[in-house]
Amino acid sequence: MGKQRDRAKLEARRLQGARLLQRGLKPAEVARRLDVSRTSVGRWQQALRSKRRDPLRQAPRTGRPPRLTDAQKKRLIAALAAGALAQGYATDLWTLARVGKLIEKIGSKRYSESGVWRLLKALNFSCQRPSGRATQRDENAIRHWKKKRWPALKKTAPDKVEPSSSSTSPE
Repeated sequence: MGKQRDRAKLEARRLQGARLLQRGLKPAEVARRLDVSRTSVGRWQQALRSKRRDPLRQAPRTGRPPRLTDAQKKRLIAALAAGALAQGYATDLWTLARVGKLIEKIGSKRYSESGVWRLLKALNFSCQRPSGRATQRDENAIRHWKKKRWPALKKTAPDKVEPSSSSTSPE
């Protein structure tokens, strides 16, 4: 996935450059003031000389159109926030496969797991690992097991240490 660009800021910078050029500033000075390359300022100058209407306005969006609409993305975010339990899963853990099924249910679009991951990143979700402790954990039962049951089950080392069978020294 490429670098995200703020198209409105880029357009504002081009228009500011055009105003500076129309005031008579040299391209090198415009480039220095706006911290852009002289080549870019040259392109802006050519665009201003052309007969095109609004040559420095924001270009139309490029690339493949999004598969989910904004409304579907909002529904997805709400469903993810509600939790996996609300979607009928046995645990409240979201996996890429589960999110993929949810997207298919909401938007009738099938995503690969890597596509789900990219979509979640674009929606500002991050990978979260569940804490290692269960919510229904019984601390008293665990303490009892460690003090009473475990010592009874644990093997103890024999008192007498016998030589290893691989010992080569004669005794």
